[in-house]
Amino acid sequence: MQPRQTHAPSIADIEALAQAAVEQLPALFRDHLRAVLLRVEDFPDEEVIAEMGLETEWDILGLYQGRHVGMKGDEPSGALPDIIFLYRRPLLEEWCEGEDSLEALVTHVLVHEVGHHFGLSDEAMERIES
Repeated sequence: MQPRQTHAPSIADIEALAQAAVEQLPALFRDHLRAVLLRVEDFPDEEVIAEMGLETEWDILGLYQGRHVGMKGDEPSGALPDIIFLYRRPLLEEWCEGEDSLEALVTHVLVHEVGHHFGLSDEAMERIES
């Protein structure tokens, strides 16, 4: 029997789960993600909350910021890198309320954001998942 974890998973723990999920992706996807930064933060910042029209910082689990693969080409000088954000506290809340493992939840959210990197809309991903 494993000892019960008494502390919430840290940012580093979520990063490790996300990195493990990336390593499980097919090589083609991993190759495209080499230049994409993966960041775990407790919550989205105020700018993201406003841009996404969120009611609270708890309303988003992850976010892709950048240009999708189909828009790539000669990047303008000073272009920001593509970033996948995972938000630790909302992820933990979802995990506590759901039945999936934290690993499965992090993988699901990461794959969803990778879909945005490849230019898929939320609606297209919902159709793929159903």
